[in-house]
Order: sequence, then structure tokens, then C-alpha cells
Amino acid sequence: MRHFLFVLAGVVLLGFGYTKFLKQEDPHAVHVPKLEWSFKGLLGTFEKASLQRGFQVYQEVCAACHSMKLLSYRNLTALGFSMEEIKAIAAAKNVTDGPNDEGEMFERPARPSDRFVSPYANDKQARAANNGALPPDMSLIAKARKGGPDYITALISHGYKEAPADFTLIEGLHYNEFFPGHQIGMKPPLVDEQVTYSDGTKATVEQMSKDVSHFLMWAADPHMTERKRAGIKVLLFLMFFTGLLYASKVRIWSRLKG
Repeated sequence: MRHFLFVLAGVVLLGFGYTKFLKQEDPHAVHVPKLEWSFKGLLGTFEKASLQRGFQVYQEVCAACHSMKLLSYRNLTALGFSMEEIKAIAAAKNVTDGPNDEGEMFERPARPSDRFVSPYANDKQARAANNGALPPDMSLIAKARKGGPDYITALISHGYKEAPADFTLIEGLHYNEFFPGHQIGMKPPLVDEQVTYSDGTKATVEQMSKDVSHFLMWAADPHMTERKRAGIKVLLFLMFFTGLLYASKVRIWSRLKG
């Protein structure tokens, strides 16, 4: 029994020490600023113009390194693209298909039913092209990262800084005040006017980062608007049903009292 108590005490002390270690503050930590988004709140919805601009930023900049394996080109109808536009977007990429009648694989233009074409054939090729770092798939990244679109916007728009004098930066990495550990393999991905928006919006780094974050939030939760609408309908039904029950209760008890 005595040995058990010693072991238990040791475990408690180790747990306390580990918790205290986890709570140690990062001296270089910076809080992610909160931004205003059209999809926030009970009645919030995605803004299609921003989604289309965000997709353009992803396609022309981010897609060179980052995949989105959970999305198909036909999903872009939710952004307001016509099927003809989607066919053209998909056809710009090639996919491996087959086997054909001769038993051989072949390449063909992508179709709306195909998933987004990844920039690399596999993870090893991706690591080899990025100094050993594996660019994360961006399908769910807006949900997978704490802070979501706020974090992504801050990271790529104004997170890159000169490393503080007391910070040791590994060679080949870049200092980013919002990235965990502050060392990131990706160099600053955006510069002003890097893309030309078809709607005439000025493509500043801030605008592009917010648009692509908006798009990534939609990609991670494409049914958010429908879910909110369904939730509102359920709440309205419950309110009506509660009122009906209360009216019935009053009527029944009034008869009993009478």
C-alpha cells in the first residue's frame, strides 16, 4: 500500500510539472486579431464574390504547393460558377486515368467530377520539392487550425517578420509571429497585385489573404449556410410548439379549476 501511495504521488507531481510546462508562455507569442466575416453569427452566409476571388488566389498561388483532396471541381457551383466555367477550370489540369483497352494508364483533361488535382504525385515528392517539409492539404485547414480564417489571414498577410535578436532561426526557415514555434518552411506567399481579380477588386496582400481564407472556410464547411437555415427553422418550430403546449395547458387547467 505504501509503495502504491509513493507511485501515485509521483504521478501527480509529474502531471503537475507537465501541466506547468505546457502553461509556460511563449515570449514571442502574438494574439491573432479578430476580423469581421460575412459568415459569422446565426444569420451569417458566405459572400460569393469573395469566395470566387479566394478560389482564384488558391488556384494561381496556393495550388502550386498545397492540395485540396476533398474537393471536386463540380463543388464550385456553390461559388456561383457555371458548369461551362467549371469544365474549363477542370480541363486546364490533367489526371491519370485507366487502364485503357490495352491495359495502360493514360492522361486526360480533368472533368468536373474529378477531385482537385494535387501538385505532387505523392507525399515523398512533395517533401523532396520543399526541403523535407510537407505542405498541408488545405481542404479542412480552416477548421483544423485554432483561429481558423483569422489565423490564416494573419499568418500570410502580416505574420512574416525579421526574427528577434534573442531568437535562433533554423537555416532555410522563415520567422512568422503567428506560426506555432515561429519557424515556417513556406516563404511569404503573397505580394501586391500578384493576381488580377476579374471583378476589378484591388489585389492587395491583405485583400488576397482575406479572400483565400474566406474560400478555405467554405471548403472546410460548405454546408454551413444550409445548416444554419435548418437550425433557425427548428428553433421557430420549437417556439411555436412550446406556445401551443402552454396554451393547451392553460385551457385544460382552466376547465379543471372551474
